[in-house]
Amino acid sequence: MRGCTVAPVRAVYPGTFDPFTPGHRDIVDRARRLVDHITVLVAVNASKQPSRSPVVRAAEIRGSLPAGWDTVTVAAWQGLTADYCRRHACDVIIRGVRNAGDYEHESHLAAMNETLGVPTLFLPARPELTATSSTAVRALRG
Repeated sequence: MRGCTVAPVRAVYPGTFDPFTPGHRDIVDRARRLVDHITVLVAVNASKQPSRSPVVRAAEIRGSLPAGWDTVTVAAWQGLTADYCRRHACDVIIRGVRNAGDYEHESHLAAMNETLGVPTLFLPARPELTATSSTAVRALRG
């Protein structure tokens, strides 16, 4: 009987991450246990106006992750997530969802990415983290 070999699974977790919240960190932690490698992709979103550049946000996120998370990388990117996936041999997009509104929005993006050849895996937020959003954190910082 021949053994099965499974190719390593590479994932991308895209977002604006302004700022990177405990909910984001939790999604990365859970996703890194499901895939062989995950890239936190700090993206440019035309509908948002982040307080810092993608490169600065990526460096902040990288510095906040535990040293032992050696299967997690952080990169800044301007362009379609599916293009990043194709260029870097990523198999799946990871998205966290906090509520029905998030799911509705994310499902539209997932459908588009699916047509571009990249599936999306949704991870529901832990109940204690559903109220935390980057927008709420920015508002508290005032």
